[in-house]
Amino acid sequence: MFLHFGVNTFTDREWGEGTEDPQVFNPTQLDARQWARVAKETGFKTLILTAKHHDGFCLWPSRYTNHSVKSSPWRNGTGDVVRELAEACHTEGLRMGIYLSPWDRHEPSYGDSPAYNQYYAAQLHELLTQYGTLVEFWFDGACGEGPNGKRQVYDFPAYWALIRQLQPQAVIFSNAGPDIRWIGNESGFAGETCWSMMDRSKVAVGKADTQYLNTGDVNGPDWVPGECDVSIRDGWFWHKNQQPKSVEQLLDIYFKSIGRNGVLLLNVPPDNRGLLADADIKRLREFVTALREIFQTNLAAGKIAYASNVRGNSTDFSAQQVLDGNPKTYWAADDSVTKASLEVELDKSEKFNVVSIQELIALGQRVQAFNLQIEESGGWKTVAQGTTIGYKRLIHIPETTARRLRLVIDQSRACPLIAEFGLYSDPHAAKMLQDR
Repeated sequence: MFLHFGVNTFTDREWGEGTEDPQVFNPTQLDARQWARVAKETGFKTLILTAKHHDGFCLWPSRYTNHSVKSSPWRNGTGDVVRELAEACHTEGLRMGIYLSPWDRHEPSYGDSPAYNQYYAAQLHELLTQYGTLVEFWFDGACGEGPNGKRQVYDFPAYWALIRQLQPQAVIFSNAGPDIRWIGNESGFAGETCWSMMDRSKVAVGKADTQYLNTGDVNGPDWVPGECDVSIRDGWFWHKNQQPKSVEQLLDIYFKSIGRNGVLLLNVPPDNRGLLADADIKRLREFVTALREIFQTNLAAGKIAYASNVRGNSTDFSAQQVLDGNPKTYWAADDSVTKASLEVELDKSEKFNVVSIQELIALGQRVQAFNLQIEESGGWKTVAQGTTIGYKRLIHIPETTARRLRLVIDQSRACPLIAEFGLYSDPHAAKMLQDR
């Protein structure tokens, strides 16, 4: 969950000018525990806070500027949003990440590249050392001219080196990685083809081929999975006149992010009270209820599976492993085999419209092309085709009734390793198609 929060929450803007009076920041009911409780209840694992957005206002009392919460009326100038969220995440057993905008429209040294890079690194050091373990640090490439009319040149290698030194377990997000890449849009949609690999040398922070980021690179030498950022509302910050996306829209995003080998980063912005908005909480609960309805019953679980090839004919790698509910066990073909098929037989004919497939991603992403078939009138009929699978592929198909299915791997970079296979019934599918 992304949490966009700051002076923009009180000025009804998306990008602040940097001239905002800190006195406008006064979330009199701020409760980071509420953010964390709602996040945990609705299935989120990590909260990422905008500790500083482009306006330069800091949600912690940075010693390097007065343009922060210490100059606001909130908590009589003694508050620290970052600390309150860190404590809430610890209490609720959630992980925490930080977004620190490189662009700072308030800081006078911005545009004097060496001076501002030193200033930014100093603030980065505060966040990396004062709030416990961070699991993700989030960067964008927003950049402008400073008061001197010069464009700032960010020292990203130095920023990243500091993170590696002080929070070595944290992954770093930007459109160029180094650990996680932007998916190339703010709609939350990964590509129909989505590789976790890319070539980092082809991408600079703030300058990117969005199509390349969206699909990744089958020949990429670097492992940089895609993260799909999108807001539950039209804007990133809370605005009184905006309402959350529908359940069907959120499900569509889920299927096109998590269901396309991506990670979903859904922004839910706290309002001017300092609370998650009632309408957003209601929608999140409806969203997670819908997901549970869809995925509560895997019609293929524990049924019978066969494979055209099994590594060494070993039961450790048998087709049955894809139906055991354990993503660490898997069906494997022999090393020399890159085309193979997996057949699933149910106890009886079942209706379904969602197919879930997972590769054993710890041993790499392999499948380049596949198709799904059902047995019909004694023959096999193709009902879906795809390219990449990755950690998880979710496929909507027209409602289908079948007892026997076949996953055919048409092309693979190496022998296929399939960890899980599932069949589900989605009662929201028709409405989702209508809302697109």
